[in-house]
Amino acid sequence: MVRKIRAKLILQLRSEGLSGRTIAASQGMSRKSITAVLEAADTAGVSWDDVAERPEDEVYDLLFPGRGQHHSIFAQPDWENVHRELARVGVTLKLLHGEYTDRCAATGAPAMGYDRFCRTYQRHVLVTGAASRVGHKAAQSVEVDWSGPTMTLFDPVNATPRPVYLFVGCLPFSRYSFVYPSLDMTQESWLRAHVAMFTAFGGSVPRIVPDNLKTGVITHPRDGEIVLNDAYREMAAHYSAAVLPGRVRKAKDKPSVENTVWHVAMRVIAQLRDQQFTSLPELTAAVTDQVAAYNAEPFQKRDGSRASVFTTEEHPLLTGLPQVAYEISRWVYGRRVGRNGHVVWEKNFYSVPVTHIGTGVDLRITDRVLQVYSGQQRVSSHVLLPEGSANQYRTNDADLPAGERYQPWDAPRVREWAGRVGPSATVVVNRIFESVAVDEQGLNAALAVLRLTRRYSAERVEDACRLALAGHVRSPRYVHLHPILATGQDQAARQRPPREEPVEEGGFVRGTDYYAGDVK
Repeated sequence: MVRKIRAKLILQLRSEGLSGRTIAASQGMSRKSITAVLEAADTAGVSWDDVAERPEDEVYDLLFPGRGQHHSIFAQPDWENVHRELARVGVTLKLLHGEYTDRCAATGAPAMGYDRFCRTYQRHVLVTGAASRVGHKAAQSVEVDWSGPTMTLFDPVNATPRPVYLFVGCLPFSRYSFVYPSLDMTQESWLRAHVAMFTAFGGSVPRIVPDNLKTGVITHPRDGEIVLNDAYREMAAHYSAAVLPGRVRKAKDKPSVENTVWHVAMRVIAQLRDQQFTSLPELTAAVTDQVAAYNAEPFQKRDGSRASVFTTEEHPLLTGLPQVAYEISRWVYGRRVGRNGHVVWEKNFYSVPVTHIGTGVDLRITDRVLQVYSGQQRVSSHVLLPEGSANQYRTNDADLPAGERYQPWDAPRVREWAGRVGPSATVVVNRIFESVAVDEQGLNAALAVLRLTRRYSAERVEDACRLALAGHVRSPRYVHLHPILATGQDQAARQRPPREEPVEEGGFVRGTDYYAGDVK
């Protein structure tokens, strides 16, 4: 490479009154080079004031236009096409250089290296960017964010595209990365992505550094305490981590993940840009393969790769995972407890201690359990009723007040009620329970009989049971007793005097002569 004369420095020293001989002696330059610069400047009418604000290379090109330029022996790509491809999501110069070298290898043409490829492109379009180096300790933090660029999932039935969002996590020390495709960016997907990330890492870290998205951070004031989403804070606590979001509009607070987002766009989105996926598992498998290849790629300015540094240096320092993975939950705030001591969720009723009737409680709902909180205290917990059920009750005995009237109905309690009505009612209830395989199957029928005492007196119900038992039905039920009471048959039987049966003083008795025969 030809060493360029420092033309700008020579013009500056001449403006300060130094002669050509003095400049050559003080700067170690040849007098011939200094003379060439001064003559070129005089010819072009250029003084120090004209070039004081210009960079060194530009001053040299101004004085010696075209010098040092030569035709390259390497195959030249279509730079206009390179520029157009760079406008596509995730495409970078490194990816395009790889495709360029593949084409050159196929045609046998000499290919330029990656550095020359970048410098040559920069002569066509200006590319600027700066990033400061930040030191990180191993296994101390993980930076997380949603990727701005998205992928597409095609529905083969409706032939409609659906966007797929990429959750990106990065360990700053090793730069080891994790990507989780999701169909939305809801709080549930945000939490599931974290659980999948810690599972993939095989451990957790003390600090989670997210952005200030609403699914994780409610408020992040300049002065004062950060307010986190309850579910997000609970998930972090489950993995022994604290959430420390970056400052608002300060992307440099989490530079690792910001940089990884674009690397993921290059390695994942750009590499798969010409493929179509019809299912999320298929897309997830392809994304996982690309991320694994990205983690295994050697560093450019550092020994090893992301995967090797993570495996040997960072993974042994990670905090161990809990025995049970975090169960995704959602919170519903301010549900009022009804007068019946139950709170409503999805058209079903779940009991709350009676002391909370009329107050507002918070619900934490997981895939299997509904938990009721009053402030920070959990006051009740229930297994969720099956999806699609309605007007069903889940009642804990501990939530009911003390007293017989609040105890659950069972066969002994029903039999006790029947005993207070009368012996005939007891027989009816016992025969109902005898006619079913388990007592619970007869509870409804027995209670229907006994609830007749709410409309009629216990004496009338007892009389109706006695009349029904005297009939041909062995196990009378509500449908047999109610007509007797509605038509007053029990009252008519009470008013009618009892039928007198003839008393037999003796029966027909055969004599001994009949049995013994003619015995002489």
